Amino acid sequence: MDLVAQAYSSPDAQKLIAELQQEYVVRYGGPDATPTDPAEFEPPLGAFLVGYLDGTPVACAGWRSHDSDDPGFRDGDAELKRMYVSAAVRGRGLARQLLAAVEHSATAAGRRRIVLETADQQPEAVNLYTSAGYLPIPGFGVYLEGPGSHYFGRELP
Repeated sequence: MDLVAQAYSSPDAQKLIAELQQEYVVRYGGPDATPTDPAEFEPPLGAFLVGYLDGTPVACAGWRSHDSDDPGFRDGDAELKRMYVSAAVRGRGLARQLLAAVEHSATAAGRRRIVLETADQQPEAVNLYTSAGYLPIPGFGVYLEGPGSHYFGRELP
């Protein structure tokens, strides 16, 4: 998979984000309500990656900076958002490759920890993060009190 840094608002990123939001509708009954501003994913305080197979966009993920002035975060945090691999290409290790690229990007920008929120209706995500060394952390954000929410973090090198 070829990974390319793009604007969160780029057409390929928006296509994949729309697919992801539709998956949330199926799994949760509605899209992710977490407020996102495309500017949050602009360097040096964030990044957004799109993965391509044979020129077709098939995966995406981004991170945005947080510090201790945001409730539930520590100085140097990078929040993983919009991690998605198209259904047609799942099971090939692309999510793990994408996660490693996001971690590398956040590390290069000086972030010290990656954090994320997922939930029971995404067991494959929970399995990915735990197998990649992510550990449970205190909750944050819109779904703080949500039933079935899981919060994970991993210290970056």
